[in-house]
Formats: sequence, C-alpha cells, structure tokens
Amino acid sequence: MFARSLLAICIIFGMTISAPTVSYAQGAGAAVAPTITVLDIAQIRRDAASVKSIRDQIVNYQNNFQGEIQKEQEQLRVAQQELAKKQSLLAPEAFADERRKFEQKVVGVQQLVQEKRRALDEAQQNAMLLVEKNLNEIVAEMASKNGYAVVLRRSQVVIVDSSLDITASVLTALDQKLPTVKVDLPAR
Repeated sequence: MFARSLLAICIIFGMTISAPTVSYAQGAGAAVAPTITVLDIAQIRRDAASVKSIRDQIVNYQNNFQGEIQKEQEQLRVAQQELAKKQSLLAPEAFADERRKFEQKVVGVQQLVQEKRRALDEAQQNAMLLVEKNLNEIVAEMASKNGYAVVLRRSQVVIVDSSLDITASVLTALDQKLPTVKVDLPAR
C-alpha cells in the first residue's frame, strides 16, 4: 500500500514537473499545476442506481433458483429413500441399475446448478461491463469539459481534499444516464 501511494505521488510529481501543457500566469511567471481529481469507484459500485438494479435482479433470480434447487433436492432425497427400500427387494444387478439411474439424476442436478451459476455470473459481468462503459464515458466527458488532467481512484490516495472528489457528480450523471440495467438472466 505504501509502495503504491509512493508511486502515485512520484507520478503526480513527475507530471507536474514535466507536463507539456504548463501555462504561465501573465506577469507572475508561476506555473499552473494540472487539475487532479479523485473518484471513489467503490462508492459508485455500491450506490449507483444501475448497480442496485443489477443487484436486485440477481438476488431475485438467486432466490427463485434456490427454491427450485430445494425442490430438486427434496425429490432426490425421496428417490434415495425409495432406492434404499428397493435394495433388499431387488436382485443385485437390478439394484445396481436403479442406483446408476439415481446417481445420474444427482449428477444432472449438480450440472444444472453449475450451468445456471456460470450463466448468472456471466450475465452479471456483462451487465456490470455496461455500467463500467458508461462510467468511463462520463468520467472522460467530465475530464474533457472541466480540464481534469488526472483522475485517480480514491482507493489509491491516502489523503485528499474533498473539493477534489468528483464522485458525487459522477454518480449523479451515471444515475441520469443509466438508471437501470436489464440483466440477461439465464432461462429457468
């Protein structure tokens, strides 16, 4: 952490010394430092309306899917009990065949769960990529419009004056531009 902070300070220091766009105040001879701002990405990912909509859709899907999985597990439990009862009634070959069928059902349910989780993770990543794309566009537009030379992540800065933090204005712009994101959820 200290090394990153030191690196960030060195980079900022180097930029202020070697910045090609240094302008001089008329008559004063003093250089104007580039405008450096800070953005709290963690706050954006926590508080943005679009991220909240993604989170709500994912949680709703997970809850519904968990209910379906519980039903499947209950069916497997009943089938396992029936299989145990059949063990003494069936010939060893017939019981082995029934046991294989049961094991195939178990594997099928496990594969279904893995496929759904993988598809849900992918859908969530795609939705978050859309948020990130819009966030980057907003930050780039604000930097261009307001003359920000550097936008640092808040997590990379130890101390910063609150007047340099653009998180609130970026969050407002993101909420206006992208209030919700429809997550392409896996079919049930």
